[in-house]
Order: sequence, then C-alpha cells, then structure tokens
Amino acid sequence: MRAMVMEKQGEPLVSKTLPLPMPSRHQVLVKIIACGVCRTDLHIMDSELQHPKLPLIPGHEIIGTVVKTGSDVSMLKPGDLVGIPWLGYTCGYCRYCLKDQENLCENALFTGYTMDGGFAEYTVAFENFCFKIDPVYANASGAPLMCAGLIGYRSYNMTGKHAENIGIYGFGAAAHILTQVANYQGKKIYAFTRDGDLKAQSFAMDLGAVWSGNSSSLLPIPLDASIIFAPAGELIPKALRDVDKGGSVVCGGIHMSDIPSFPYEILWEERTLRSVANLTRKDASEFLALASKVKIKTQTTLCDLEKANEAIADLLSGSIQGAAVLVM
Repeated sequence: MRAMVMEKQGEPLVSKTLPLPMPSRHQVLVKIIACGVCRTDLHIMDSELQHPKLPLIPGHEIIGTVVKTGSDVSMLKPGDLVGIPWLGYTCGYCRYCLKDQENLCENALFTGYTMDGGFAEYTVAFENFCFKIDPVYANASGAPLMCAGLIGYRSYNMTGKHAENIGIYGFGAAAHILTQVANYQGKKIYAFTRDGDLKAQSFAMDLGAVWSGNSSSLLPIPLDASIIFAPAGELIPKALRDVDKGGSVVCGGIHMSDIPSFPYEILWEERTLRSVANLTRKDASEFLALASKVKIKTQTTLCDLEKANEAIADLLSGSIQGAAVLVM
C-alpha cells in the first residue's frame, strides 16, 4: 500500500510502499477513502507533541470502508462505512476509565500518534473506536468531522447550555463546523481571526457568524463564553476580558504557546478557564447524530495522498479555509 511516513520529527513526510497491515482479533482493516490534515499533525511533526511512534503514518480524521475483520469483531462487517478519530484505544480499567473519563485514560493509544493513522491507503483500528457514519459523509466531506468536529463539539459543550453569545478564536476547521451547530441551536457566534485576515472574517460571516473581526478587537457586548482553537497563549487574557461574569474560556487545542501572566481581576467574578483533552466515544456518538440533523456541510481543500507535505505547509501558512483533506 502507499503511505506517507514520518521517519523523524522535524522532517517532511516520505512516500513509501508498505505491506498491507493485518488486523488483530479486536481490530478491523479499513480501506481509506479520505483523511483530514489536522493542526495536531503539525504539532507532532514539529516536535511540539513529543514521543510519537516512529516511524509513523500520521492522520486521525479517517473515513473508510471496512474490508476485513479480526476474529473477535462482532459489531462491524466488510462493507461498513466508518470514521476513525484521534482516540484509538482505552484500557477500560484505569482510574479514569472507571470514572467515565476515558479521554484521560492512562493507557490510551492515539490514531496517527502512538499508532499508525490515515495518511495511507489502508489502516487498522480497534472495532470499539470506529464509528458507523451516514453515507452522505462517506467521502472527503466527512473527514473533518472526526477531529475538528468531535473536539470542537466537546469544547462547545463545555461552554454550557445557557451560553448564547459565544466567541471563537481561530476560525478554521473546527470553528466552521461549530458555527453551523450554533446556528441550528439558535446561538450566536462571534468569530475572531488573525489581525487583518479579511478572507477568514468573510468566511465566518458567510457561515452565519453575527460578528467577525481581529483577535485584538473590542466587542460591543460581553460574551457568555469563548473557545480558543488558535495555539496562541496570548489570547487567553484577551478572551477572559471578553467574557462576562460567570463566563467560561475553553481551550480546545492539544498544544498552545506559553500563557502570559494576567491580573486576577479578569478571572475573578467566577469566570472559568479550562482545557479540553481528547474525546470520548459518547462525544462521537452524540456529535455524529447531531451532524446528520444539522446537515453540516464542511468546506474542504482536496489533495492527493502524495501531496501531504504541501497540504501541511498550506495549513501552517493559514492559506486553507475550512479543512485540508487527503484523498486516496
């Protein structure tokens, strides 16, 4: 099979021909239709996330078709359409799994990080961490749902059900999905972009945001909550100043630059600051059901598998609106 492989962090991916992977008794072999390129892939390649499996096939926004099952697989069969997310395995017995916090599992494996992912023609995945998908998403449009959508949804839920005016810092793949969810639920999105990024601001308004502007801009009203997807720690004090009393700031990324010191007064009055780590299978089930109701449409830029390095460079430069997706 063809695959793009990271042999060493800090270096471009290498195109290789590899043997077809074989599923273990609890795994399935999946023929990949498409795989999204996520900012987390950049963090892995740039060594901002350390200790990946090496060599590694990155990619954790996978859409594909089951072609073979392990001996103990019971819920999936060849021909099933599935999505495969970042969370690839949990043990079920550690202190976090026993508290319904499998996203914090002490023995977790992560797709495209500690186990091979989707920048390839085939991959193997544990049956319990594959999700059947609506046929409408069995193509490149479904790939962003498997991380940008899932992590975005978990972040969105953490803003609280009473939050009506929600700010989003960093208007990329996750934000363009969440804006559609918020519109469906009657909530209002205020989109913050890099200063001067008029293209992204226009994109946000086209999707239904009620306001868009520079991250440094002042808002006319205080927000109920904000989500930060941009990996920029300096946005946290700004976001805290933008939320009202009792408001929350949720950090939805897996990596962020250092947070500068800030005065206690902008956290006071029961504002909260919290992070999001990974996802749970419950998040995935809820979000994929909601996506079908909302009829979420993703904006994607398609790239051939062998052009993965170009897609990564475009994502890093901010020239991609929506999501970059590799197609096989």
